[in-house]
Amino acid sequence: MIPDDDFITHENVPGPTKEEIRCIVMCKSNVSQNDIVVDIGCGTGGLTLEFAKRSRLVYAVDRSIDALNTTEKNLKKHNLDKKVQLIHDDALKALKNIETIDILMIGGSGGDLPLLIEEGYKKLVQNGKIIVTSILLETPVEAVETMKELNMDIDVVDISISKGLIMKRGTMMIARNPITIVTGKK
Repeated sequence: MIPDDDFITHENVPGPTKEEIRCIVMCKSNVSQNDIVVDIGCGTGGLTLEFAKRSRLVYAVDRSIDALNTTEKNLKKHNLDKKVQLIHDDALKALKNIETIDILMIGGSGGDLPLLIEEGYKKLVQNGKIIVTSILLETPVEAVETMKELNMDIDVVDISISKGLIMKRGTMMIARNPITIVTGKK
């Protein structure tokens, strides 16, 4: 895993997805060298880079030009830019132009989560996965309901991570945002 501190960040762009969360997403995705991955809401590119290290091709989609520029800088910094196509567009439009998907990663939906899951499902190979990460309570509920309608095999995990801050007297644990990961398998 690329350490959090090794990412270039931007004040207007969320991320990177924290290292521990990226580890769990990689395990849940079971990504392989032959996979085509679509990362919607790529932000600074934390998950895009991890998928690029392990897959055949990644489409990184974001409607924010700042996000795509930051992702591109991170890809170049880590020599992963050859395996990623950056797409500056609305996620639904971008999905319509992609033929086949092994893994659909949704980190930001702009309020279109059910539509993104449904459109992604159409392009998803058999046994392909849709993974949704969320800091909002409502997002996993929406993801699960949509995946149920599509008869997907669903897994939900809620993760709370605290990092230790070493101080003179001892170690203080500092909590990070809890993250819920919903994985649906076709």
